Amino acid sequence: MSLTCPICHEPLDVSDSGLACSNRHSFDRARQGYYNLLPVQHKNSRDPGDNAAMVEARRRFLGAGHYAPLARRLAELAAERQPANWLDIGCGEGNYTAQLAKALPDAQGYALDISREAVKRAARLAPELTWMVASMARVPLADASCDLLASVFSPLDWHEALRLLKPGGGLLRMGPTREHLMQLRQKLYDEVRDYDDQKHLELIPAGMRLAHSETLSFPLMLSDAQVRADLLAMTPHGWRASAERRAAVIAEDFEVTVSIRYDWIEKV
Repeated sequence: MSLTCPICHEPLDVSDSGLACSNRHSFDRARQGYYNLLPVQHKNSRDPGDNAAMVEARRRFLGAGHYAPLARRLAELAAERQPANWLDIGCGEGNYTAQLAKALPDAQGYALDISREAVKRAARLAPELTWMVASMARVPLADASCDLLASVFSPLDWHEALRLLKPGGGLLRMGPTREHLMQLRQKLYDEVRDYDDQKHLELIPAGMRLAHSETLSFPLMLSDAQVRADLLAMTPHGWRASAERRAAVIAEDFEVTVSIRYDWIEKV
């Protein structure tokens, strides 16, 4: 699997301080172990993606194991595919990525996120992987170079996924069902917006097909104020809901339903 220059798409080779292409575009390797492959002209803000507070909230919540069954099942499904190489698109702070790395010890692993704050922390969890700050819409990897793409609670560029996958490879997508965190949403909003958790299937481009789908659900008791605050901070609800409603959620214990859908979508 070869890295490509995000500016001119030529192959990148390892240089003294990082990576460089034949057109002399160069990219440093940060001391935390990641490559910054997000040129300034591809940014839509100064520091795109999750900020440090959101990343830390997610690190605390996931690090405490509240979503451990989700990560375990993701890793099992990935291991069943036996990929020679894989990419986690939108890796965030790296909790799920690290689980994938453990399940796929003989595979070559790559991970990217547009948030430098997230990748900076993620790179410490599995230094054997190639970590990148990069755009999901312009992944700096060659065409047909991936056996498996993982997309966990992350937006996705479907045509980029199609470009990256080898024939017979696939996308392992993990996302919420309409029941996910329903009790939290009921506390935050007067009217809970319903959504179709199969809607993403309409976006699958020609050349890809749904090959497997399953759901994992379990109750989760939120009995600590910090845990409730972290869950709020790591979801869009943390800034969509009113300050008054957020404070009410943090104030008292309650139970939520965790309900996640896994899809394996193959390139045919």
